[in-house]
Amino acid sequence: MSKPRKPKGRPISGWLILDKPLDFGSTEAVSKIKWLFKAQKAGHAGTLDPLASGMLPIALGDATKTVPYVMDGRKIYEFTVAWGEERSTDDLEGVVIRSSTERPTEEAIRALLPKYTGVISQVPPQFSAIKIDGERAYDLAREGETLEIPAREVEVFRLSLIGCTPHLAHFEIECGKGTYVRSLARDMGRDLGCFGHIASLRRTFVAPFGEEDMVSLADLVALERVGDEGERLAALDDYLIETGEALSGLPHIAISDDQAQRLKMGNPIILRGRDAPLATPEAYATARGKLVAIGEVAEGEFRPKRVFANH
Repeated sequence: MSKPRKPKGRPISGWLILDKPLDFGSTEAVSKIKWLFKAQKAGHAGTLDPLASGMLPIALGDATKTVPYVMDGRKIYEFTVAWGEERSTDDLEGVVIRSSTERPTEEAIRALLPKYTGVISQVPPQFSAIKIDGERAYDLAREGETLEIPAREVEVFRLSLIGCTPHLAHFEIECGKGTYVRSLARDMGRDLGCFGHIASLRRTFVAPFGEEDMVSLADLVALERVGDEGERLAALDDYLIETGEALSGLPHIAISDDQAQRLKMGNPIILRGRDAPLATPEAYATARGKLVAIGEVAEGEFRPKRVFANH
């Protein structure tokens, strides 16, 4: 019997919060980061289109197990809508499919904002990653198909008009999982009777990570000039954020090294003390600041569901 193949790369874990540049796909960015860090495994928490810039949280190693918790977090975008044209992709990449000489007033735009705040219904763009009968919508759209994509509910916590000119409007939005800003631009343009599309889009926040956590691709690539590989990798690793930071929205339990070993073997641990959390379906445990496990708290025990090797 042949031996299992040893994974290529370093078994490092953590989050790299990339400031993704324009004209760079999310998958391409993940591949570049995985190569730079010589990581065994990498994935991202929420696609950014090539024409969008800003925060792309990238998980390395065991941190990929925490991707769903970041995917579910709130997000903040700054974006500009260009009035007068609706495009097939709802951004600059597409062809013009409707146009108008009408332009909205600032008063009309502000009066519309409450309609797009709270729980709203929106239809994702034709060119999106939504799956239709097992196929990505953008693949079908590129083949010339016109799709019937069902509307879905998303939540917008805040939508602010930052400034505007006759032809452009600048906004900031704080929203929940699954919100398409391109759809928002399209729908506002239709409501205002002038049509619209995204002219620029930048993501500045993905809970729990903020702008201060972001690092540019140029800064990371510049380290390739460091001659010694050990020094170069150590400098890159300094940019990593602990895996457990992705779980800051869950109840936290600090445990001992002995308890950590029990959890790693799949065994529950007894929780004592007045600070022990009450029953909860999800919590995370750390020892010496390192993530050990995600699990549930029930009947005075922490019961591991997912354990992490790099403690």
